[in-house]
Amino acid sequence: MIRLVASDMDGTIVGENNTVTAENRKAIQDMKQSHIDFTICTGKPYSMMKSFCQELQASYGIFGNGNQIIDLKTGKEIFRKTLSQEEVNTCMEMAKKENLHLHFYTENELITPKLMYMDLRNFRLKDSIFPSDLNFKIVSDLEQYIKKENPTVFKLVISSLTSLAKLEEKLKQTMNLTIYRIKKEKQYRDRVINKEYEYLDITPNKTNKSEALSILSKYLEISSSEVMAIGDNLNDIDMLQSSGVGVAVANAYEAVKQVATYTTMNNVDHSGFAEAVYKYISF
Repeated sequence: MIRLVASDMDGTIVGENNTVTAENRKAIQDMKQSHIDFTICTGKPYSMMKSFCQELQASYGIFGNGNQIIDLKTGKEIFRKTLSQEEVNTCMEMAKKENLHLHFYTENELITPKLMYMDLRNFRLKDSIFPSDLNFKIVSDLEQYIKKENPTVFKLVISSLTSLAKLEEKLKQTMNLTIYRIKKEKQYRDRVINKEYEYLDITPNKTNKSEALSILSKYLEISSSEVMAIGDNLNDIDMLQSSGVGVAVANAYEAVKQVATYTTMNNVDHSGFAEAVYKYISF
């Protein structure tokens, strides 16, 4: 029996045209009426997703790939985990040495020296579906800003037009961090900014959607077998593997499909999310 449905957002519920299909909305409402908790599980920060979660009436939210969990029914923060200043400084030094683009997220701000890759994507997506509380701040010198303001950093992103595999390995050898290397190329090209690139999504050690779902499951006193997870991207693999039912939508990365219990016939723009819900839940 499924008691909790955890779903990624971009590419899973929200399509390339930045809309949520009527079928996906109906599936969410059917879950709500059947008292099945719906959880948004995204790499984006809470400040960017707050209105989206309210509009879809999600019960819980996992943000920043698992570094923050919010009970959306009460507004209570269940969990948070942030990067240390030493970790932030080391990442900045390595990125600067390689002349790579870096931006980071605080609780309600995206800080960057220039809007270029994922930060430009998020800037263009800001308010595109629902109003966003995420503020964008351009600073000329990230190192000086960190030193002066000492912000609480939830996540760092390093982006490049070329492979970041060597930097990923070097960072993992230097520090205990959770790092996802995502390639936005070919069929996964970033159509929002019309660009191919690669990026490292960097969060504190043991920060991922699977760990966050485990924490949330304990909070709700349910087992992993009662959880269905739905996603499309590489940072969704762990939660699909650790859930009772793991679903990949048709447009998912091949690596995601390989670990999924089921891959939908329909992609995100044709309500693959709703297909999964109705396949495994009887209303």
